[in-house]
Amino acid sequence: MNAQTDATHPPTVLITGASSGIGAALAQAYAARGWRLVLVGRKAEALRATAAACARAQGMQGVDPGRIRLITLDLLQTEAWREQAGALVQAWGCPQVVIANAGISHGVDLARPEDLAAAREVMDSNWLAALATLAPFIAPMRARGNGTLVGVASVAGVRGLPGHAAYCASKAALIHALESLRVELRGSGVRVVTISPGYVATPLTAGNPFPMPFLMLPDAFARRALRVIECGRAYATIPWPMAVVSKLLHVLPRAWYDPIMAGQRRKPRKPHQP
Repeated sequence: MNAQTDATHPPTVLITGASSGIGAALAQAYAARGWRLVLVGRKAEALRATAAACARAQGMQGVDPGRIRLITLDLLQTEAWREQAGALVQAWGCPQVVIANAGISHGVDLARPEDLAAAREVMDSNWLAALATLAPFIAPMRARGNGTLVGVASVAGVRGLPGHAAYCASKAALIHALESLRVELRGSGVRVVTISPGYVATPLTAGNPFPMPFLMLPDAFARRALRVIECGRAYATIPWPMAVVSKLLHVLPRAWYDPIMAGQRRKPRKPHQP
C-alpha cells in the first residue's frame, strides 16, 4: 500500500468500531503506513485514546485533525451517519478503503422471551450497521472507478454455535450480503473484501468460557488483515489454521456436528439480562 496517492494527500481509510480491539489495531497499523484516518465509534473517550495512539504511530506528539478525523456516532442512526459520510466526502474526498468492523457479541437463550431483544440488537449492530457503514461510499467509489469496501465477519458465520444463535446468524448474514455486493460491483473497479477472524483477544472474547484455539493478538491480526485488503481478496479467514477448521466445519455432516457441539459451553448472555 503506497501511502501517497497524489501530491497533496495520502490515502484515507475509514474504520468503524475503532475504539478498541480489532478496530483500534487496524487504525494503528494504517497510521504506521502514513494513511489519513477516519475513526468511527460510540465511545468518545476511547476513540480519542485510539487517535492518540495513531498519532504516536505517525511520529506526532498530538492528534492532527488534518490527518485523523473522529466521528462519535451510533451507526444505527442511519440518517445521521449518511450526513456524516457526505460531509466527509465533501471535505476529504471518498476514502480509498472503508472497513465495517463495528460489532457486538452476546449469547442468547431463545427459550427466554426477553432474549429476543438482545438477539435483535446483535443482528442490527453486526449486519444492518455494517451495511449502513458501506452504503454511502458505494456510488462515489463506483464513479471514481476504484476503492475497497471491507466487512469484518467471523468464522462463527460458518455454523451455528450453542448460545450464539444471534451472533452466528448476524455474521452469516453479513458474509452473504458482502458476497452479493461483490458480485454487483464486479467490473466497476470497486473491490469488496470479507474478512472472517477466528479468535482475537479483544473485549468481545474476554468473557468466553470455552477454549479459543489459535487465539491472536489484535496487532498480529491487523498486520495480516492489511495484506488481505491490499491484495483485494474476496474472502479470507485469519489466521490460516482457523480457515482449515472452518472449512472442515462447513462440510461436516449434521449427524456428526450436532452431538459434538451440543456438549460445548455456551456464550454468556448479555450481563444485564435477568
